[in-house]
Amino acid sequence: MSRRPDARENAGIYLRGLAMGACDIVPGVSGGTIALITGIYERLVGAIGSVDPASAKHLARGDFGSLRTDLEKIDIPFLVVLLAGIGTAFLLMSRVILSLLTYHAVETYSFFLGLIIASAVAIFLEIRSPGAATVAYLAVGTGAGYLIGGLGHLDVGHSLPVLFLTGMAALCAMILPGVSGAYITLVLNQYEFMLEALRALSLPEIFAYVAGGVAGLLLFTKALKYLLATYHGAMLALLTGLMLGSARMLWEKGAEAGDMVAGGWLFFLVGLAVVGAVEYTKRRYQGSVA
Repeated sequence: MSRRPDARENAGIYLRGLAMGACDIVPGVSGGTIALITGIYERLVGAIGSVDPASAKHLARGDFGSLRTDLEKIDIPFLVVLLAGIGTAFLLMSRVILSLLTYHAVETYSFFLGLIIASAVAIFLEIRSPGAATVAYLAVGTGAGYLIGGLGHLDVGHSLPVLFLTGMAALCAMILPGVSGAYITLVLNQYEFMLEALRALSLPEIFAYVAGGVAGLLLFTKALKYLLATYHGAMLALLTGLMLGSARMLWEKGAEAGDMVAGGWLFFLVGLAVVGAVEYTKRRYQGSVA
């Protein structure tokens, strides 16, 4: 049974949700990365992976005893608070992020590049007793992330089935550190369309995208939960590689707007410093409660 978080913990979870939501808006930056570097990634995967589709059958049959048992396995308070933060960020931060990308693209992409590089190092250091196999998984993840970062744009229209499949792919990507759900949406040529749908509150399009995302998460997260539990070190190495490889897209997007070296080095260092501060705070907190 999931425990009930206190007010301080809820505030921390909500702030993490805000950060995840803000990053998920940016093509090339993954909310899963924020979940990982702030120490809630495995809890998030475990909570989503505990959702049982059979609960819908129990509800339809009026089997409330079985339904209650299903719900007790899910970290519902955690998910509700986190989703509230993500939703708030989607509503409030989309204009801010888009404005930064429009008028300060080099600085913004440099900052996020610093975040991702420092995060990858911090996550890799969490692996106990890394060996040759760990390095191999790191290389595979880096190669996969690099290839994903080089995908071009596809023109597949904006029908509801296409939006459903886009949501399925994007939200599955969102849960992976280093793979941006917004970038997948951009690759499938739905990014600006969905931003406009969100601004206009166009419910059929929004519902199709979200429904696809929920379906994808329920199917994908169970497999990810098992892999993290069974092959923890290998999965962390693979996810770290995905983060490093996907940094290609951030560099290329920033370079299109200007000189990333001359114009972005300071913001890159700020990104490194932010992750360093987060890691320091996390380790200090873990040490105090150990």
